[in-house]
Amino acid sequence: MIKAYLNHLTVERGTAKNTLDSYARDLRRYAAHLEASGVTDFTAVSPEHIAAFGAALREGDGEHQPLAASSSARALVAVRGLHRFAHADGITEQDPAREVRPPAAARRLPKALPVDQVLKLLDTPPAEGDRPLRDRALLELLYSTGARISEAVGLDLDDIDAAERTVRLDGKGGKQRLVPIGRPAVEALDAYLVRARPSLAARGRGTAAVFLNARGGRLTRQSAWQVLKTSAERAGIQAVVSPHTLRHSFATHLLEGGADVRVVQELLGHASVTTTQVYTLVTVNTLREIYATAHPRALG
Repeated sequence: MIKAYLNHLTVERGTAKNTLDSYARDLRRYAAHLEASGVTDFTAVSPEHIAAFGAALREGDGEHQPLAASSSARALVAVRGLHRFAHADGITEQDPAREVRPPAAARRLPKALPVDQVLKLLDTPPAEGDRPLRDRALLELLYSTGARISEAVGLDLDDIDAAERTVRLDGKGGKQRLVPIGRPAVEALDAYLVRARPSLAARGRGTAAVFLNARGGRLTRQSAWQVLKTSAERAGIQAVVSPHTLRHSFATHLLEGGADVRVVQELLGHASVTTTQVYTLVTVNTLREIYATAHPRALG
């Protein structure tokens, strides 16, 4: 049943590989939990079994540590999807997970760098050589487009249209989107593609990837994350910089500049505007801080 459900997500829903891998782990744990509870027939699963699994996720059991609220919620989403799929296919008469609700994950505000810190990161002169030119182009692209690191390293040469100043990004679930790219990023990409990429490519076996490693292969997510971390340290940025920092900064600065939240949603490739609206909380908090320090009767 689990295999059929995962195949359904892959073929018919186009679910991203990382999500599929997470769901597969969650559902293997669910199957082991049911077996340990004496349930060997899928049609015999009750809401109580699913509720007990949710408790085991939050509190841990003999083999597993407790999961964070977000991971626990994801696992229950996978379980609900499995049972919904089985019921829709007529394999079970009832959907025992229909009334089970995953816990609401705490809303964590994304950490964005102030504009001056981003400019400091991007304007710090790179060292000489092929890789510094590549790193500069990567950072400029991440901030200019709001791309996820996985989307940036997944870029191929024909995904970039320098004349139209757009890039085609492959987002979650195989969904593509066209995103404008600013002039500084276009110039940094052009410098890298003309002056550095050919020598990097000569060390490999030939790949269409835009960003190459020292051996001429496609740059990995881990290496791209290290580029960001090293560049932030070299620029003297004290804040914690994560793989999503420039993406968060891109979204926050657009909204602070007056962009409509639905436009930002399209640029980020979010399926729902609700996901994007977390950035509006950041801008409201900034307004509150300024108000509290600037208005004579703010604390009155």
